[in-house]
Amino acid sequence: MGIFDKLFHKPQSEHPVITAPVAGTAVSLQEVNDPTFSQEILGKGIAIRPTEGQIVAPCDGKVDMMFDTGHAVSLVSTNGMEILIHVGLETVQLKGKHYTTHAKTGDTVKQGQPLISFDREAIAAEGYDLITPIVLCNSDRFPILQAHLGAVSAGDPLLTIDA
Repeated sequence: MGIFDKLFHKPQSEHPVITAPVAGTAVSLQEVNDPTFSQEILGKGIAIRPTEGQIVAPCDGKVDMMFDTGHAVSLVSTNGMEILIHVGLETVQLKGKHYTTHAKTGDTVKQGQPLISFDREAIAAEGYDLITPIVLCNSDRFPILQAHLGAVSAGDPLLTIDA
């Protein structure tokens, strides 16, 4: 690396990372069978096909809104990223059935802290797609540098942000 690179290159460690909130397979948001997510209407992001039934905080921050039904949560990270985690498609119709929340609106949370538990088998048995979009709602302010696709465990790097 030359002197120019050293002066103007931002080391990877300075980029914020949104970690996987659930174990599973990370896929492109375009694979989500819902135009609100696949067309990035709410922002850019990624989705996970969960293999476990617990959502954890993907970063340190504050719960901006825990939906009463437990099917979704929005967070604001300590550096201002607005993150929406939506467990399944059309799952608001379950009215909270098969979901248990472990945090509430206004709570300060640490990365890895449990937010929502859900019964994958029961939700799938009722005919719902469990794909879980993770959307950076203010991706215009926090561009995504890299999305980590494939198998992930909760807490693994998922999105590397240019901030």
